[in-house]
Amino acid sequence: MPTKLIWLSDPHFTATGDVLGHDPRVRLDAAIARINGDHADAAYCVISGDMVNRGTDADYAAIAVQLDTLKVPVLPMVGNHDDRALFAKHLPTPPGLAGFIQYAIDTPDGVVACLDTHDPGADSGAFCAARVAWLHDLLGQGKPTSLIMHHPPMSLGLPMQDQDQLAQGDVFLDLIAAYDNVTQLMIGHVHRPITGSVRGIPFATMRSVLYQAPPPQPAWDWDSFAPAPEAPAMGVVTLDQGQVTIRYEDICPFGVGVATA
Repeated sequence: MPTKLIWLSDPHFTATGDVLGHDPRVRLDAAIARINGDHADAAYCVISGDMVNRGTDADYAAIAVQLDTLKVPVLPMVGNHDDRALFAKHLPTPPGLAGFIQYAIDTPDGVVACLDTHDPGADSGAFCAARVAWLHDLLGQGKPTSLIMHHPPMSLGLPMQDQDQLAQGDVFLDLIAAYDNVTQLMIGHVHRPITGSVRGIPFATMRSVLYQAPPPQPAWDWDSFAPAPEAPAMGVVTLDQGQVTIRYEDICPFGVGVATA
């Protein structure tokens, strides 16, 4: 039977609620209820970064309690809003690269590699020599591998987000293009669903659990930013001996967890 994953991204959790008019506690509860009700047969639920909005001990403690109600094992990942030390204190992960939240899971249908692109103090991402070497070693094993990361390693046509992409994007893309066993690239951070290919490798991005970034037209900047009135979504991912399918499903109606004027 193929391996099933649930993919969430960017919950931006706070213990006190309300981020840009959206309540992360209500939205995460909705995601957990949807997964527990319809997808409890998944092998894992991977969350591709920005677990909290602005890392505090209380926020990580609170999201850990909420995630404990999920019936599916969680693979949490680090994003630019996270703090590695507090993350590691409250959100245990499988063993991986020392000093980073970077690890790999073997499944009957290939490897799921959760990459750490966090660069402390920056919104953009980084992929240093230690992380590069770890990924070289992993891909060198030759197993079909799905890579999951927070920062995109290339431009996506989203002007305000493109300035915060992976600083070593070309290095990363050169690395993965040198192997023929990378089956899928899954990216968080941008809060919009986009699919395509880069260097011949298929990629997909994901809507946020919390709020969605607007499309690039009509033009906007961070001063005029307002979340798009779009529902949060998750990915239902099927791995089947090197074939990857991602199905986008709404978590709940847009109005759930949204403040009304």
